Amino acid sequence: MTPTNKTVVVVGATGLQGRAVTRHLLRDGWRVRALTRDPDGDGARALARAGAQVMRARMEDVASLTAAAEGAWGLFSVQPTVGSPGAAPGFTTEDEVRWGVNVAEAAHAAGVGHLVFTSVAGADRHPGEKVPVNLVSKWRIERRIAELGLPATILRPVSFMENFTGGYALRNGILSTGIAPDTVQQLIAVDDVGAVTALAFSRPREWIGQAVSLATDELTPVQVAEAVGKALGIPLPYVQIPIEVIRDLSEDFAYANEWLNERGYRADIPATRRIHPAAMDFSTWLRRTGAARISAFLDSARTAGQGA
Repeated sequence: MTPTNKTVVVVGATGLQGRAVTRHLLRDGWRVRALTRDPDGDGARALARAGAQVMRARMEDVASLTAAAEGAWGLFSVQPTVGSPGAAPGFTTEDEVRWGVNVAEAAHAAGVGHLVFTSVAGADRHPGEKVPVNLVSKWRIERRIAELGLPATILRPVSFMENFTGGYALRNGILSTGIAPDTVQQLIAVDDVGAVTALAFSRPREWIGQAVSLATDELTPVQVAEAVGKALGIPLPYVQIPIEVIRDLSEDFAYANEWLNERGYRADIPATRRIHPAAMDFSTWLRRTGAARISAFLDSARTAGQGA
């Protein structure tokens, strides 16, 4: 499909995935309608400078979503997940489901020709297997998309490499998560999800009706720490956060870590590379953008510590 005169709405445009999708769509020649609750924010202004049409809309407000989607050919949908980096305090699983369903309802009401929804790898294993609440929430949104009969593509990425660029995993000179040191965790860069999303929009006949899991590398957290330390030239030990410590904060988040340790995503990495041959492994991501982002975060953390 030639994107000339075709508009794609990007929900959550100032978030990690939204920015990546917007960047790839603009690069490929699409018109992008970037939705955000704060059009005057720095992130929204950057999207406008890049060529996107920035519009105010809130995922808790179906009317604003529907109005923003009117006349658009495509729509990209992503919602925060409880416990993920950047999720607002107090944000719940029911909020996530409601927001995702609202976007689907708005796409249906506006007659959008192609919806791309980013879910999570393993969401399709919900029937017959107990899974974390974040997989269940994504599955519930997927089911509503199917019930509405929307022309849709479901992308199911694994954990993002970007999770290692901030306080979610970096604390006091160590890398720490709830993943066991010898557990292999599947990873993907957010930019590659953006690239696959743009590909799906460009080939609707191939992609509508498809649900595809995405992963481009798999490493233990010890290997992640070693790779980051080597890229930055610093020692970076890995220390697992005890599951019981996580459980004191959130039973759901504790179970999600247990599920990753015991079962994992099981995405097909070679299949992802066939779809997107230029997809980055972890070392490539570090070399291109990851190491610089991690270094900037560590420098900022050190400066803040000295200021205290």
